[in-house]
Amino acid sequence: MLPASNRLRRSGDFRRAVRTGRRAGRRAVVVHLLPATDPGTDSAAEPARVGFVVNKAVGNAVLRNRVHRRLRAVMAAQLPGLPAGSLTVVRALPPSGSSSFEELTADVQAALSRVLR
Repeated sequence: MLPASNRLRRSGDFRRAVRTGRRAGRRAVVVHLLPATDPGTDSAAEPARVGFVVNKAVGNAVLRNRVHRRLRAVMAAQLPGLPAGSLTVVRALPPSGSSSFEELTADVQAALSRVLR
């Protein structure tokens, strides 16, 4: 679903995106976006990378995995619209466990459009 080159893996990258990036929240998710640091460097040539945070407040392991899969599918469709070299963290809030796929999609799209302004 999400290509390996677009996955956010290092904890330092998660930390940087959450602490210094732009943030927009909706009912079920909070999206943190850190654009590429220098447009003239190689980081702008890298693909946009996305990471997910789904903690135990969302629900049990089965529910957390379902939310994680849904968010991955939503973000895979949103990848072409993300700036090159950017770091994006999508944090699921407790209401995401009871949200439908369509509701998650709407929340993520609304939050992304806000941080990309």
